[in-house]
Amino acid sequence: MTADTTLDVEFCRRHFPALDTGWVFLENAGGTLVPTQVIERLNRYASQYQVQPGEGYEASDMGARRIAEGKAALAQLINADGDEIVIGPSTTSNVYVLSHALRPLIQPGDEIVVTNQDHEANNGAWRNLKASGVIVREWCMSPDTDDLEIEDLEALLSERTKLVCFTHCSNIVGLIHDVKAIARKVHDVGGLVCVDGVAMTPHRRVDVKDLDVDFYLYSPYKVFGPHMGVLYGKRDLLALLANQSHYFLAGDDAQRRLCPGGYNFELTAAAGGIGEYFDAVHAHHFPGTNIETSERLNQVYELFAGHERSLSDRIETFLRSKPAIRLVGEGAKGRERVGVFSFLIDGRDSAEIPEKLRAGKIGLYADDFYAARCIDALGVRAQHGVVRASLVHYNSAKDVERFIEQLDPII
Repeated sequence: MTADTTLDVEFCRRHFPALDTGWVFLENAGGTLVPTQVIERLNRYASQYQVQPGEGYEASDMGARRIAEGKAALAQLINADGDEIVIGPSTTSNVYVLSHALRPLIQPGDEIVVTNQDHEANNGAWRNLKASGVIVREWCMSPDTDDLEIEDLEALLSERTKLVCFTHCSNIVGLIHDVKAIARKVHDVGGLVCVDGVAMTPHRRVDVKDLDVDFYLYSPYKVFGPHMGVLYGKRDLLALLANQSHYFLAGDDAQRRLCPGGYNFELTAAAGGIGEYFDAVHAHHFPGTNIETSERLNQVYELFAGHERSLSDRIETFLRSKPAIRLVGEGAKGRERVGVFSFLIDGRDSAEIPEKLRAGKIGLYADDFYAARCIDALGVRAQHGVVRASLVHYNSAKDVERFIEQLDPII
């Protein structure tokens, strides 16, 4: 990969039919569009293989193969092995099941740490363990930076700490946390970490092995795929988790034990299209290159990140130039931000801003975005939360300029 390689945005956009509607989509943190590869795989599975998979006849075995391809693609996105991930209906559901599966390993008087920044998916289920005698400690956002500071976590850790649950990147604040450093500190006191990577995986390549996380969560529907959730766990830890499914499924297969009722076959099959799309992007930018999947993904994500940074710089510069704007996380100088910008306009109800922008076919939203504790910590509940503009790689410079041109007179 050469230093001057940049993303061909128009090539990427041609793979997303929804971009032909004339709308600018800036609510990508809530869910991304899907490329034709995902759509075609879903259609093919539903049209030809919608039978019970793996039963020995052609349609059944082809369906099983497509499902296996989808599961492999979902694992490869975060550099996991296929038997280290559990596919479920959502990240919220996956955490709920994980909290019950992990419960026998946490005794009354043990401590867990949660944050007031995380999406409720990686929050409420853990706090509910308090009813079982578990001590819940809260890692709070700094009022100076709107972010989680490692030194504040250090004050909460002790030999009683069994689990620390935090986000790789908040869906509100947008600043990237040093997961590797945090995991090391937690492991030093004998605890485990459960990291919500939902807001991170659309923007940067995640390597769960390098991060040395115990559990990691992400949602493929925010990484250009179908609506589902993926839970990664270290293999030895998955083996210790209590069965949450039918008693006769209490074997070595974590997918069966930790996804009650089973996962969605057609959506898993469609997820193979995410990998196909990434491969198409790589082949277009690096023709004739023959490298392993992990390195291809690294290179594609580098293209995405470089493009997003250029768009983000333009939005951030604009928002910071407006005295009436409060940009969440503005106090954290020098920290890397993904393309997520949550902001407020002085004296204005946040809910009115998206409505005005929709008149110009700009699609975004204002809310707490299921990070209610974060919104309350920021003190912006009375303004109906924050306005959030969130980018991914298929957004163009024209999208950003159109957003700024229409937002400016509203401000």
